[in-house]
Amino acid sequence: MDTQSVHIVWLKRDLRLSDHLPIKRASELGRVLLVYILEPSMMDDEHYSGRHWRFVIQSLDDMRNRLKDVNTEVLFIQDEVEVALENIMTRFRIGSMHSHEETGLAKTYARDKGVREWCSSAGIRWYEYQNGGVRRGLKNRRTWRKDWYSYMTAPIHDLDIATIAWVSRAAIQTSDLMDDYPSLGPGHHFQMGGETEGRGLLDSFLKDRVGQYITSISSPSASREGCSRLSPYLAWGCLSIREVYQRQKSSRDTSPSIRGLQGFASRLRWQAHFIQKFEMEDRMEMENVNRGFDRLDKPIRTEWIRAWEEGKTGYPLVDACMRCLCTTGYVNFRMRAMLVSFLTHHLWQPWQVGSAHLARQFLDFEPGIHFPQFQMQAGMTGINTLRIYNPIKQAEDHDTDAVFIKEWVPELRGLPALYAREPWQMTEMEAMMYDFRIGHDYPPPIVDVKLSAKQARDAIWRVRKQDSTRKESQRILSRHTIPGRRNA
Repeated sequence: MDTQSVHIVWLKRDLRLSDHLPIKRASELGRVLLVYILEPSMMDDEHYSGRHWRFVIQSLDDMRNRLKDVNTEVLFIQDEVEVALENIMTRFRIGSMHSHEETGLAKTYARDKGVREWCSSAGIRWYEYQNGGVRRGLKNRRTWRKDWYSYMTAPIHDLDIATIAWVSRAAIQTSDLMDDYPSLGPGHHFQMGGETEGRGLLDSFLKDRVGQYITSISSPSASREGCSRLSPYLAWGCLSIREVYQRQKSSRDTSPSIRGLQGFASRLRWQAHFIQKFEMEDRMEMENVNRGFDRLDKPIRTEWIRAWEEGKTGYPLVDACMRCLCTTGYVNFRMRAMLVSFLTHHLWQPWQVGSAHLARQFLDFEPGIHFPQFQMQAGMTGINTLRIYNPIKQAEDHDTDAVFIKEWVPELRGLPALYAREPWQMTEMEAMMYDFRIGHDYPPPIVDVKLSAKQARDAIWRVRKQDSTRKESQRILSRHTIPGRRNA
């Protein structure tokens, strides 16, 4: 056993070597051991898929490559956390453990409670640090905006990795603790993980692509280039949101678009705003945040859910977005909102039946954003504007030439733009001309969206107007909204 104390940094969603307070604090105490624990219980969780763990492993590889020059690496263990810590204790004397707070699933919250008890019984002090401007233990949002800006403008925790006393690579490798990475395949269609990749995207966005930001943000095609594409690097902590915020602020004098930067900066605050909501009321992972909507009757239609999941609803933009998302892990925000709206309003399905499916597809799945946003788009808050997206109008407005639709729904490539957006509009003669048959080459519309939108709107507003729902809305406003803004 290595008898000299080591101070563990338990890496979670903070896979970087910059602006990392747990590493900084551990390094002030002595030798530092970086540990990432890939838990079988999380790999099996319905919200995660191989694309997430591939991104994590790529991020760990990036860290390892940067740590070679300082003769250390990340200890990778595939086991449950308490078992992994028990095994580490047989090889190293643990002086303390450090990590960022995690606003995660109920499963990770329960795990952290167990780890806390384990540390207490083992006599190990576990230090947790605020993450990304999200504050634990808040009862309301009265000072949240001010506190968030204070966090974002505070000095970054600079780390000179060459001056840190790391546990050596030899000590790690001879400990027999290191596990091999699981085999997850190459993932050619997905963004690659790692701080290096994230910094490259941040640089290109601030120097050039931000000029396209405002005009491309709603387009399913243009957003792939014009948006920052930083969301998975923020979700998995390859970049700290504070560093991104300060970088965009310092780039304003030379920016090709001040308006674009302002829009981007506001969305950085929205990111923390929604995670803070979930931190304060994590039951929304499974329950309606506004209990008044519990009385809505939404019979489950498994065949409709399957059609939505597979991109076979008969609405080309909906299907193109789902197929693109399943293949690449990304669609822009407006299209995500449309997918949720289509499931919960037009198909009249409970939001819970689609939540895990989309979580598995989003490479940037962040529980603190996912569940509050899902409920907001499903109309379950009682305080936000009810938006029921019409997929026909969305296609007209944001994919007029059907470029995106034809890319992801190849069945429609031989049709002119109008019919690629609305293939059911073809006359029998036109269908013969294009050698295309609805119901054979592409499914007919699964529902009539004009009728389904009206039925959903009427049903939701009936419940929304009831006293119990209004009372819940006031509770939500009091707890979750920033003073001065009703729909924050």
